[in-house]
Amino acid sequence: QVQLVESGGGLVQAGDSLRLSCAASGRTLSSYAVGWFRQAPGKEREFVAAISWMTRYTDSVKGRFTISRDNAKNTVYLQMNSLKPEDTAVYYCAATTRSIATMMSGSGIDYWGKGTLVTVSS
Repeated sequence: QVQLVESGGGLVQAGDSLRLSCAASGRTLSSYAVGWFRQAPGKEREFVAAISWMTRYTDSVKGRFTISRDNAKNTVYLQMNSLKPEDTAVYYCAATTRSIATMMSGSGIDYWGKGTLVTVSS
């Protein structure tokens, strides 16, 4: 069993940066593909970024967001730069033993965190 706890969300202005953290307990994250999803008010949850031995991003965040992992801390990060109001959402961490391709579809997720709210004002 893996417990995922997100942190780092908050209220920022457009153009600012935030770093989200996903800390895991129970098992090491190094054997999982780990990703970030987000859900804006009134919208479906969508894939944002994932990391295994490769990284993948949704088009809307490429060049602005960077996903990374620190295996020693059993933590995955999402560095978000040049934030836009449309990035406002609850951000969820997810982990899977399946491929990143499967994770990107939103299926086959083994573990979810409870989310952290990011609000970007214009």
